[in-house]
Amino acid sequence: MSGFTIGKVAKRAGIGIETIRFYERQGLIEEPPRTESGYRKYPGESVARLHFIKRVEELGFSLNEIKELLFLRQDEHATKADIKKRTLEKIEDVKRKRKELTRVLRALEHLASTCDGHGPVSDCPILSALVLDALALDALDPQTGDLRNGSGLRPSSDA
Repeated sequence: MSGFTIGKVAKRAGIGIETIRFYERQGLIEEPPRTESGYRKYPGESVARLHFIKRVEELGFSLNEIKELLFLRQDEHATKADIKKRTLEKIEDVKRKRKELTRVLRALEHLASTCDGHGPVSDCPILSALVLDALALDALDPQTGDLRNGSGLRPSSDA
């Protein structure tokens, strides 16, 4: 039986052995046949498939999205439009994440700007702001977003 051991495939693909086993469990690659002594023997095309999976994963596609792309690669009825659609969806997903990360970055920069970095932790404006934010969140009803009764916080006069 010809083929490569899992160690050789891992080295050629630039990923770990456990990653290959994980991909097998997730259905991204098929478990290869075993030799009489129980060793897996991966066909040569496994390395190219693993390179593809790794590259697509680096671009932010989830395992389910990767499965879908792998399926479309083999589907004789799939078109370029199918692949482009998934790519455009991923672009929108990345833009949403970038917007959220920008919001987080601004919040962190603001918090950092409130602190001179000197003095005891008990006077830290960053921790104080985070505690107040946590108290405010605890005061909100998770279902409605309204202030809970007895929260000790008063609704703003804008309400």
